[in-house]
Amino acid sequence: MSISTDPADPRAAIRRGAMTPFQVAAVAVCVLICALDGFDVLVVAFTAASIAKDFALKPTDLGLLFSAGLAGMGLGALLIGPLGDILGRRTTTLLCLAILCLGMLAAAATRSLTELALVRLFTGLGIGGGLATVNTVVAEYATDRWRNLSISLMSLGYPIGATLGGAFSVYLIGAHGWRAVYVFGGLLALALVPAVLACLPESLDYLIARRPAGALGKVNRVLARMGRPALAALPAPLRAEAEAGTSLAAIARPPYRSRTLAACAAYFCVMTTCYFFLSWTPKVLTELGLSVSGGISGAMLMNLGGAAGCLLFGFMARRAGTRRLAAAFMVGLCLAAALFGQVPATPAALLAATLAIGFCLYGSINAMYAVVPPIFPAPVRTTGTGLAMSVGRLGAVAGPSLAGLLMAAGWERAEYCLALGVPMLIAALCLRWVGEAEPGPRAVPETASVVRG
Repeated sequence: MSISTDPADPRAAIRRGAMTPFQVAAVAVCVLICALDGFDVLVVAFTAASIAKDFALKPTDLGLLFSAGLAGMGLGALLIGPLGDILGRRTTTLLCLAILCLGMLAAAATRSLTELALVRLFTGLGIGGGLATVNTVVAEYATDRWRNLSISLMSLGYPIGATLGGAFSVYLIGAHGWRAVYVFGGLLALALVPAVLACLPESLDYLIARRPAGALGKVNRVLARMGRPALAALPAPLRAEAEAGTSLAAIARPPYRSRTLAACAAYFCVMTTCYFFLSWTPKVLTELGLSVSGGISGAMLMNLGGAAGCLLFGFMARRAGTRRLAAAFMVGLCLAAALFGQVPATPAALLAATLAIGFCLYGSINAMYAVVPPIFPAPVRTTGTGLAMSVGRLGAVAGPSLAGLLMAAGWERAEYCLALGVPMLIAALCLRWVGEAEPGPRAVPETASVVRG
């Protein structure tokens, strides 16, 4: 992330300094929002059996519900994510929480498959837009030393929220029926609104780059909460910030076009491979002789390995280099995929390979959260991040579908695992391309001064 050389720009000192309690609280709120998103994404999976019984649905009908949520996430990242560059990160986060609250509560009142699918499409808008926005907020508010770990904790919020949400869903379905799960999710979204209002003010990057009405006063209020001196005038924006627009067209033109294409391609490839394993691993394990509980255990091991991978990335990325370590995780997932295709069909070998896949898989997804936002200047940061995430959702659909086609065509385990591991090598190459395109830290000549209090 390029930083202004203007000595009056507080962002440079903040990013080189220590994390204040204010910044920790802001990151913690983003982690909670990601945890809510993780629950909201998988809520249909938790309630699928009950919904199918209540609405007399066929498996293809359930597939429609799953697809509606994923489609909404892609559209949300594409259409709502860019609002973070126009309305501000905080306003967009509150908008996404409102969509989540309304969508979850509305789902509890649906009476047909069509209604529920439309509501899930609407809810997905909030999930996709929220993920793109909080990813940017964490990247902007965390210091250089703790940014990668903060992003890793944000990534961990997603599976943790899904796991805890599943546990609560079991109780709620048994005690009150499946609709109670959606009411619970809506109330959680509503409960996070005061936390955002109290702990997540607008980002300094947005205020300094976009300069909305009252920007100086808002910047100084944020600085006061961080124990830093107030400014008499806004600091000079970076040249890239001054020249950038806030639309999709802005990131489709030089100098952003190459890094936008590379980020989109990397996201597509990562999600293609990752969602293949996330979707198919339990079924593949059971077809290879493991019990149903053994297949579920494999999925749990994948999450356990993923938690370790995310934390290792967070602690090691600054020392090893973010893009270098990201590429290593991606190459590692390709090798783990090939290994999964070759190991003997014994429980120990299969579960060990699954653990390795989870370690590299979640580490690779976490790496994308760390790598993509900083390649765009503040005025187009959530626009670029949202577009890349949206393209990634296409990969999330393509990976499992392609796997099904290859299996139906008679491909052996070793063949389809290798084929679906290769996109990770392409993603690793794309990261190198993105790194070479990053701009330098030149600032627009403009004066600013600091009020020492």
